[in-house]
Amino acid sequence: MDPIALVAFLATGALAGLLAGLLGIGGGAIIVPALIGIFGYLHLDGLWAPHQAVATSLATIIATGSVSAYSHHRRGAVDWPIVRLLGTALLIGAGLGALAGGEIAPIWLQRLFALFLFYSGARMLLRSGQAPQQPLPPRPRLLGAGIGFGALSALLGVGGGILVVPFLARHGVALRRAVGTASACGVPIAAAGSLGFVLSGWGRAGLPPHSLGFVYWPAALAIIATSMPLAHLGARLAHRLPTAALKRVFALLLVVVGIGLLRG
Repeated sequence: MDPIALVAFLATGALAGLLAGLLGIGGGAIIVPALIGIFGYLHLDGLWAPHQAVATSLATIIATGSVSAYSHHRRGAVDWPIVRLLGTALLIGAGLGALAGGEIAPIWLQRLFALFLFYSGARMLLRSGQAPQQPLPPRPRLLGAGIGFGALSALLGVGGGILVVPFLARHGVALRRAVGTASACGVPIAAAGSLGFVLSGWGRAGLPPHSLGFVYWPAALAIIATSMPLAHLGARLAHRLPTAALKRVFALLLVVVGIGLLRG
């Protein structure tokens, strides 16, 4: 592998893993745009580059999210009844989202992801105060939300934390517990989403060697090598550091990256 690309994959994994453990996100908001850029450097930026970036991101989140969830679980910060309730809905939604993503034109998939980053970052910046808390919605609405979260997360290659954390916090779940619960929720999203992108990318012309469907394994393995230990560190820091300032910095980063992808 190109040494510069290898270092870039490892650095991407380290940053994504740290943020995954610290904020409860899967890391896809960092991994997907980074992969699109690295694929361009490697001249792998063909027709399916956005799809491969999304699919590869989901494959890494299986490992990163599992480590993050376990670390939060050891500190009693995962609400497993919520995870079990949402799990099936997240699996169904993620599978459908990934299969649909395989049929979307690559340029539109990249633009959709860019808009998602811009919206998420702007929302985090503008909603710095505490929103009024509400009880969790009835089971049918909660399951519907889970399908929607799973579909959108898999379609965009993210673990769902950007959606799940504010949703849970708004419905009375303490922030650190919402972060830990979102980490656990990201694992079924990533697993079903990865499988969906493997199936939808199977046999497509123009994919580089060492691809399984849309998943590019050299990048996935390099990212996992650093994201797993850093996710554990991030989860430890989440229970020691105030996260408000970091969230604002991360939100600004999302806005900047989203604008860059839209212009690119």
